Amino acid sequence: MSGPAASTADVPARFQSFLAFDFGTRRVGTATGNRLLRSATPQPTIAAQGDARFAQIEARIREWQPDALVVGVPFHPDGAEHENTRAARRFARQLHGRFGLPVYEVDERYSTTEALAGGAKDADAASACIILEQFLRTLP
Repeated sequence: MSGPAASTADVPARFQSFLAFDFGTRRVGTATGNRLLRSATPQPTIAAQGDARFAQIEARIREWQPDALVVGVPFHPDGAEHENTRAARRFARQLHGRFGLPVYEVDERYSTTEALAGGAKDADAASACIILEQFLRTLP
């Protein structure tokens, strides 16, 4: 796989652990999860930009050793793309380029709304959990 993949049908059965991201320009929510339990656990949100953000992501990858990465990609309610859609996809490409891991994109419409409605103290990390659990539910 050369870059971000849109389909979970492309996820090999050997991929068991995942690190997910709720991309933001100032904050990136993170969560870890695995295929066996089909659940995600929030991790501390990364509050950094540029290379500082990638240094923290690299530390998480070293710590968790995921088989693949998952990035939430936002869309308008009607499915149309917007500026943040393109920014999240660019982030996914950067992750793949920097770390060489497969990256899967997930439509993350309403994940932050759902996280806030659920009373999340860290909406970014809770959103990353929602994104990852949505991804895990689609795996065979």
